[in-house]
Amino acid sequence: GCGGPQKFGVAAGSLRGLLRKGCRLLQLPLAGSRLCLYEDGTELTESYFRALPPQTELVLLGPGESWRGCASDIERLLAAFCSQQGAVVEAARRLLTDERAPRRQKLLADLIHNLSENILAEDKEDDKKWFEGLESRFKNKSSYLRHSCESRMRGYMREVSGFISNVHPAARDAYRGIIDLMADKLKSVKYNGCYFDRREEEEAARLCTAEGWFSCQGPFDRDDCPCKHSINPYSNRESRILFSTWNLDHIIEKKRAVVPELAEAVKTRDGREVNWEYFYQLLFTLENLKLVHIACHKKTNHNLSCDKSRIYRKRKQTYEIS
Repeated sequence: GCGGPQKFGVAAGSLRGLLRKGCRLLQLPLAGSRLCLYEDGTELTESYFRALPPQTELVLLGPGESWRGCASDIERLLAAFCSQQGAVVEAARRLLTDERAPRRQKLLADLIHNLSENILAEDKEDDKKWFEGLESRFKNKSSYLRHSCESRMRGYMREVSGFISNVHPAARDAYRGIIDLMADKLKSVKYNGCYFDRREEEEAARLCTAEGWFSCQGPFDRDDCPCKHSINPYSNRESRILFSTWNLDHIIEKKRAVVPELAEAVKTRDGREVNWEYFYQLLFTLENLKLVHIACHKKTNHNLSCDKSRIYRKRKQTYEIS
């Protein structure tokens, strides 16, 4: 039956005869009922029925019921995870104590691990295990993830500052001035840590859902991550640690393109004003940063360059009134 826990063996010489027996067995009305393949939901005809091998698994659908094959079972399984999470964990634990197959043991252990997570907890008192190994100054999950983001942004800023030895001597003062402007802007936005703070709903929605799920955006030349990597660093300690291995990948590369282009722009500005905010966006914001699983981080040369039309600010036109 559709969604039923039991399987029944029924022998019949015709589709009509099988349908009649099945409806009697499962107490369904004959009118409007039909049979389909369990594996893919293909509805049976009399000729198709006669071509089926013995012991084929079928599903009997009552009026208004539908079956999309194995996917329907998976949907019910996922629904059970949401509505009966505690019962699923307990059942998995019982199976784990009896099961000897290593692969099944691994699947069950992963299931228990994922269903036992405490995603919605924010404060240390509500999920002490999540904070194991962290400094005592972190009192909630968002504060730690903001700190992690800030550390990354500070690291990017140090790289920009450290490049000054490669800047033409005559342009170094101007380069330092731009560094100061970028540093002030980073401080004013708390080093963009709001990207990892689920309390900042408007900003967090740009990178993750309110529940804190982050999706890998994949290699820069593809539309999506082919492996569908996703993670919720708020869920448990292991996910928090694993998330630290994910990368914020600069699409237009920081070391190969953005910083050298900034140094060149300062050197050859010839009275023009360098559009430092454009470089700031490339270095520190989601305009040029993608969150990627470490396996999807493209380490080879991206062969992308800065937009030449945005390197300098456009002069404001002035008009004389006669």
